[in-house]
Amino acid sequence: MDRQLSRRRFMVYTLAASTLTVAAPLACDAPPAEGAEPARRSSDVLVTGTDEEMLVLEVTAANRIVVRLPRVEVGQGVTTAVAMMIAEELDARLADIDIPLADARTQGNQYTGGSSSVRSLYGPARQLAATARAKLVTAAARLWHVPARALRTRDTKVYAPDGRSATFGYLTGYAAAIRVPAVSARPKPASRHQVIGRPTTRIDARDIVTGKARYAGDLTVAGARPTVVARPPTLGGTVLSLDDRAARAMPGVHAVVRVEGGVAVVAETFHHAFQARDALKITWAPGPLAALSDADIRRRLRAAVPRLGTPPRGSAQVEGEFEFAFVSHAPMEVLTAVADVRPTRAEIWFSSQTPMDARDSIAEAVGLPAAKVKVHVMRGGGSFGRRLDSDAALEAALISKAAGRPVKLMWSRADDIRHGRMRPAGRHRIRASLAGGRVVAFAHSTASVSTAYEGKGAVRRASFASAAGPLPSDSGLYNFGALSGDYGSVGLASIPLGAWRSVDSGTSRTAEEIVVDEIAVRLGKDPVAFRRTTLRSKAVRAVLAKAAAAGHWGRALPAGHGQGVAVHEEYGSCVACLAEIDATDPKHPRVTRVVMAADVGIAVNPRGLQAQLMGTAIDGISTVLTAGLHIDRGAVREGSYADFHYARQRDAPLRFEAHIMPSHGEPGGAGELGVPAAAGAVANAYARATGTRPRRFPLNS
Repeated sequence: MDRQLSRRRFMVYTLAASTLTVAAPLACDAPPAEGAEPARRSSDVLVTGTDEEMLVLEVTAANRIVVRLPRVEVGQGVTTAVAMMIAEELDARLADIDIPLADARTQGNQYTGGSSSVRSLYGPARQLAATARAKLVTAAARLWHVPARALRTRDTKVYAPDGRSATFGYLTGYAAAIRVPAVSARPKPASRHQVIGRPTTRIDARDIVTGKARYAGDLTVAGARPTVVARPPTLGGTVLSLDDRAARAMPGVHAVVRVEGGVAVVAETFHHAFQARDALKITWAPGPLAALSDADIRRRLRAAVPRLGTPPRGSAQVEGEFEFAFVSHAPMEVLTAVADVRPTRAEIWFSSQTPMDARDSIAEAVGLPAAKVKVHVMRGGGSFGRRLDSDAALEAALISKAAGRPVKLMWSRADDIRHGRMRPAGRHRIRASLAGGRVVAFAHSTASVSTAYEGKGAVRRASFASAAGPLPSDSGLYNFGALSGDYGSVGLASIPLGAWRSVDSGTSRTAEEIVVDEIAVRLGKDPVAFRRTTLRSKAVRAVLAKAAAAGHWGRALPAGHGQGVAVHEEYGSCVACLAEIDATDPKHPRVTRVVMAADVGIAVNPRGLQAQLMGTAIDGISTVLTAGLHIDRGAVREGSYADFHYARQRDAPLRFEAHIMPSHGEPGGAGELGVPAAAGAVANAYARATGTRPRRFPLNS
């Protein structure tokens, strides 16, 4: 961090949980007496506390509020949400706040995932800003010789009753000497919020649309040359022989380096690099999955799903088995990393959701102490969980070390779809037992593909109680009597798996919501009415009622059209989705309308939340109808957006509505919340429109 003494700054660090402890600066034994003229400081003054977020708030002489964020911005809008929290408590203009991303740290929490960012930052960020405001007000009071409680703040300034004002930037040098504020440093109650809860345009929107926003691919690092990798035709394939003479002789080629994933070419431009990559003559050994295709994987998954127990005596059964394909994350920005690895140090620039773990992994791989590896976190052009893994950065570091020079590595779209992380394929077996007009038992067992190491990849089974966690149905969403479920897996060597948006819930809850509709049909009840009488949570019933009313559930539709609903509860939040579909051509259905309603506690930025829900609707449409990966003899068939059929503009609903329920509760998670509800609603709409029971997803697989 820049520490120029000529720059007046006031910084607040919070280091680890919920309370702030004010630490006196060096050479400051006691606070000045009330009314005394404080000494103006030009050096940094720290207020340290006990919060693992390690937030940093800086007020510059130019009246800029700078908060270095220990999260990554990948399009979810976390920088805007945090800026709103800071603006609220500081009484600052949103336009005066900058939210740069923090480099990888040695301690604290820098994890971006699990829909946790706003939840984890809401308290610490507000406390940070409230403390800064209290110190700035106290500094102004001492400077003007007036009671601190008589002063007011707005628009990044402090105002006195007689009309005098001073910017925060002017006061920051005085505030640096304040140890004990003369006014409360408590955050505002929700009833006084003027910024939080108001729909707000993203603070980086103009930069994104004008190209000013900088991503890893935009960086110019001294000496870093464009780099690409020739990768095997099958997953886990290896190089048997390499003839790189023609490639090395081509213009603009700086180095050809063998790496674990293939052969890297470092060149003057990406054009030169791709040309030289294509000139390499490589003999590949097939990967361990070369004999395996989709049909084989589906058979193994079917065998791996644990059997369901004996249903209650005298009950009737509603049963279903569901298959979900592998799915690529396919973020719009391809994976890019800049690496400069020297004998005694390394510096890496890339977009990471786990920068501290990435730094440690890179340090171990290149043989350096972690303290000698610096990771700069860049914004990402999409992620959906892909940037939880740092494989591109790790590869760039190894190439840089081997080539003896800085590199800018780019994975092509085909690289990431064919060799990158993907959502595991899975299979679900569900049985609902009915008696006396209600569900008396609900069983849900599942199996998914897992990565096997050293050839160990046979079927493994484990109870959910001892695995990653309970099935979503065990959360008690519905009054479904006795709940049970087991988990199995199929280990496949060299299969690159990763957490995909909504992780397990994206498939488990989708399958369950399909079964809930089929239970309602068996009982002769309307799907919405059945859920209303069976859901346990008042909040979930409320979002369902809102979505059903706003979407005009039950309205007359033409033949071949249908409505579907689904709900989901997770991350301290809940959501309902109503979808309408035109399936007059069952092989080319089109979702025409989506209505969602969500309760996430306090919605810091309702406009951002609506955008998140819209994104999850597209995810649900895609994974249910068209988007999946296929394995053909150990290779991923798809290689671009041309054949990985994610929803495009022509596939988006003609009408979309997102209703945010009013709430004063603490913020819940929202980034992944809508995926299961959207997917379930689309599947149920298709079933009602076509009179079928969809079981394999995507439907076009």
